[in-house]
Amino acid sequence: MQKNSSILPPQTIGIIGGGQLGRMMAIAARYMGYQVAVLDPTPNCPTAQVADKQIIAAYDDRTAIKELTEISDVVTYEFENVDVEAAKYIESHGKLPQGVKALEITQDRAKEKQLMKDLGLPVPAFSIVRDGAQCEDVLRNVALPVVIKTCRGGYDGKGQLKLESAADIPAAIRFADKNAPCIIETWVTFDKEISVIFTRTAIGEMEFFPIAENVHKDHILYQTTVRATIAGGIQEKAYQAATVLADQMNIVGTFAIEMFVAGDDFYVNEMAPRPHNSGHYTIEACTISQFAQHIRAICGLPLVPVELIKPARMINILGEDLEAIQQAMPKLNQGYVHLYGKVEAKAKRKMGHITFIGENINEQLEKLEEAKQ
Repeated sequence: MQKNSSILPPQTIGIIGGGQLGRMMAIAARYMGYQVAVLDPTPNCPTAQVADKQIIAAYDDRTAIKELTEISDVVTYEFENVDVEAAKYIESHGKLPQGVKALEITQDRAKEKQLMKDLGLPVPAFSIVRDGAQCEDVLRNVALPVVIKTCRGGYDGKGQLKLESAADIPAAIRFADKNAPCIIETWVTFDKEISVIFTRTAIGEMEFFPIAENVHKDHILYQTTVRATIAGGIQEKAYQAATVLADQMNIVGTFAIEMFVAGDDFYVNEMAPRPHNSGHYTIEACTISQFAQHIRAICGLPLVPVELIKPARMINILGEDLEAIQQAMPKLNQGYVHLYGKVEAKAKRKMGHITFIGENINEQLEKLEEAKQ
């Protein structure tokens, strides 16, 4: 896509990936009048339920990628583990404004951390290991606790192992042999995790969303509160770090960076080249959502100035919570429930989210708990 061109409704936006993020992108696009096509191997996936067309095929199916490229005026994705060769094909046809660079970096933790280090950003000390023997050598010379992670794949706590004592080292060696290459990071003790979410256009225009504060349960995001309770100096440094990364990778679209806050310090943790779970609150709480802003960016439209309308708290609805939330809905007149249209409710599976906005969020949460009981 030319930097000075715009994709306008009712042209077609193609989305690789049919989960909840793709669904919310598609809803935002449909509101604006765009047509939507989705590529996903699961028939009637969450995005397909609100799209105009679904191509049912694997994400790296070259025939399917070619078809999506042909029928779309611009293509985006809802997750970072997109097949790079497929992405290069779409980019070569001028239909992937987000480009391949951000994908190549964010789908590999080693490249991600090395870039942050090279840019002088604060990151935990780390080493890359190619097998169990290298893992053993590194662990001989680092202080525990540390965490070992797969360089590729892994989310919601999957693909990682925390080492707290020497007794955990044999398991780490086995983990490295099985999953190499891996990254070993110093375990950072932090006060809170925050998300810095922004949208950037191809010409470098950027809009930040309010910084969000995250709470996890069992390695899965449980709730996000906005605004985060952080010092103004942390906010300024976090935005500066995000700007440096965005400019270096030439980001287009909505992008998320998770950071740890420890006192007056912060560490950059991980990045996602797409809308993020911790940004769902923007649908109700901001002048524009992370999804609508993403659509504007990839279509070459100017960004909407972001303002927080009211404080917000987003809570994920997992498979084990779904029935209780559904039973509570007739008793509640506050809280915005979003269910993703997933057929099977499994434990720890994200089935939806609920967002509360206003000055009395704790009271709203109390009413939710009463209604669930």
